Amino acid sequence: MTESKTDPRILRTRKLIMDSFIELSGKKEFKDITIKDITTEAMVNRATFYYHFEDKYDLLEKILSEVLLINLNFDLAPHNELNEDVLVQIFLAITNFQNSLSNRCHSGYEDTISRIIRDQLEIIFYKMLLKQHATDENQALKRTAVLLSWGIYGASVEWRRNREVLPEEFIKSVIPYILYGIDFE
Repeated sequence: MTESKTDPRILRTRKLIMDSFIELSGKKEFKDITIKDITTEAMVNRATFYYHFEDKYDLLEKILSEVLLINLNFDLAPHNELNEDVLVQIFLAITNFQNSLSNRCHSGYEDTISRIIRDQLEIIFYKMLLKQHATDENQALKRTAVLLSWGIYGASVEWRRNREVLPEEFIKSVIPYILYGIDFE
């Protein structure tokens, strides 16, 4: 009999492994964390770990994706369409997410983190755009979602470099250009 990945025992074990990894990441750098460290902390065997995750990179990616998605979904729950408030909420969620990781994560995480953030943003933007623009131009909406995801992520990186103003002020200053375009006259 095969067990479903939605079986409460399987979900608990998966969460236990993820929580153990998070606990370890507060004590050690990612490169120094081994599967043995994770399984010892979680009190599971290697086979159990590999049932849930391919390796520690897969575990990291799943944790970051889930945490980011939870943050974004919580912040965006009441919104159905892309507007100024949503862009501000997304930007704040991304900057808060990156700030919370900066205490634990070192430069080795950055490529993974940036890809996860962009991928999750692209999905969210695409869904919002589809709701607002039910059209046959799905390819154009996908491209717009990519553009927005990279743009918001890039803006968050720029804000983190300078931090001259609060993140809300930073994003609000550029939203008119995002929403209404640039007049080249």
